[in-house]
Amino acid sequence: MFNQKRIRDYGIEIGQLETGTRNAITDVEGVTVGHVTLSRNEMQTGVTAILPHRGNIFKEKLIASSHVINGFGKTTGTIQMKELGTLESPILLTNTLSVGVTADTVIDYMVKENPEIGRTTGTVNTVIGECNDMFLNDIRAKFVKPEHVLQALENTASEFQEGTVGAGTGMLCYSLKGGIGSASRLIEMTHGTYTIGVLVLSNFGILSDLLIKGKAVGQELKTAIQESYKEEDKGSVMIIVATDLPVSERQLNRIIKRSVTGLSRTGSIITNGSGEIVIGFSTATKIPHDKPEKCMAVPQIHEEDMDLAFRAVGEATEEAVLNSLVTAEAVSGRDGNERPAFKDLIEKFGISLK
Repeated sequence: MFNQKRIRDYGIEIGQLETGTRNAITDVEGVTVGHVTLSRNEMQTGVTAILPHRGNIFKEKLIASSHVINGFGKTTGTIQMKELGTLESPILLTNTLSVGVTADTVIDYMVKENPEIGRTTGTVNTVIGECNDMFLNDIRAKFVKPEHVLQALENTASEFQEGTVGAGTGMLCYSLKGGIGSASRLIEMTHGTYTIGVLVLSNFGILSDLLIKGKAVGQELKTAIQESYKEEDKGSVMIIVATDLPVSERQLNRIIKRSVTGLSRTGSIITNGSGEIVIGFSTATKIPHDKPEKCMAVPQIHEEDMDLAFRAVGEATEEAVLNSLVTAEAVSGRDGNERPAFKDLIEKFGISLK
């Protein structure tokens, strides 16, 4: 996507399953992603929007679920999602102190699209995720404004950039520059071929823990750099999982829990100060906002089909994290704080990923 060099371009193929056409979350039909990047001096932040389908998400809700791997995070909307098992808004990602303005703007966006909200029907449950970008970004300045949120929402597409963009602009990954990464997997079953796509906002890990297909690349890099990085994992990761697999909310929750296997294969130990939150949705079934006259039929796969989905979400999460790392650009931000790009370092020191 956008001719960026991703992990497969380094000769590293993750897992066993085939990827979708773009190897991104947008391989799930109807899903689009948009960014607004705010990058200048101490301003290193932004917004990323994920639209689950091209229709009216409030009127045509999707089966959805969330899972907390480690709860050091500040999301909105996940309580109702857990209770009702549906998604009724776009999913927005930003920095920790911009959750409020982002949620407020998404509410305005949804109210404008749906005049019945707060009048003839209830309110709307907006879903916002965050990571803390304070090392590179002056997070107290609250650079994200309503117009940035709206721009991200109104300019989504199936092709999008990764790395140092949108919500990922000021994020770190394994003590280097991190950000946005994505990947997908195809799963073939007797009743059809389905897609599981993952988008991550990576902001976690210490360099010495980084693994690529089991190789301790982080340790090798740390030795080569010979600088004293303060290896303190106080970041987070947001994992967004999209699929067109017909599943119940319970089944979807079982699937998204397995994203932790991919996270762990990159070296994460899920530290105390790192919030790992997963949000997932399926586009296979649309749940009408207005109560139909007849009972709804919700198709779902058999439990014996679940292992393929478990494998797919783990592989896609692992590759999405690595894509967020290898596509990122070096950044100098708040108070002169800097984080180098992984791709620059491996070239500089001649480190092989294989």
